[in-house]
Amino acid sequence: MDEVVVLTGAGMSADSGLKTFRDSDGLWEGYDVRDVATVQAWQDNKEKVLDFYNKRRKQAFEADPNAGHKALAKLEESYEVTIITQNVDSLHERAGSENVVHLHGELSKVRSEKDRSLIYNIGGRPIEVGDAAEDGSQLRPHVVWFGEPVPKMEEAYSIISEADILIVIGTSLVVYPAAGLVDLADSDIPKYIIDPNNPELADYTGWKHIKKTAAVGTPELVDELLSL
Repeated sequence: MDEVVVLTGAGMSADSGLKTFRDSDGLWEGYDVRDVATVQAWQDNKEKVLDFYNKRRKQAFEADPNAGHKALAKLEESYEVTIITQNVDSLHERAGSENVVHLHGELSKVRSEKDRSLIYNIGGRPIEVGDAAEDGSQLRPHVVWFGEPVPKMEEAYSIISEADILIVIGTSLVVYPAAGLVDLADSDIPKYIIDPNNPELADYTGWKHIKKTAAVGTPELVDELLSL
């Protein structure tokens, strides 16, 4: 089977009702990113950070996978599919996708603030100041904050270098380090971008641009690939 690698960003989940960072003028639900998504913010005000992520977790838990998520799961009927996502929701898994790499962590999980190997799945429930891991330290969201390293990048580099087909959905691919991923794909493989906006890649010569939302464009492309 051919290896299909799919890179997804916020636009993938936008059709499920989850707002994107850019759509909200640099604010998430009225919060400045510097106040809720940095290590300094965590050190300054854990309660505020937890409140923000509790709200995001609840929203993500209540959202449903859209037709785009479901189409990618269907693609596994004829291809080996790996999804590398910048999203922290679990919509890909809930739609049925088997192989999902979360570059920026997962909202449904929390971890010890001191030992990153102590990870717990909490689903959609909130966490509060005083909720502790088994090592006694405060639980924090299992997400990558601005300024933190992205632990899954090496795995993503390896996956994308083996791709036979590359699909990019709902991400501008201008924010590093994730933006550098597409450069590792073989230059001769079929490449697709699904986004209602024009790509911001410096050079997307040879890419097929499907100028539609994820929920509309993804099923169309999947049907095309399944018919080959």
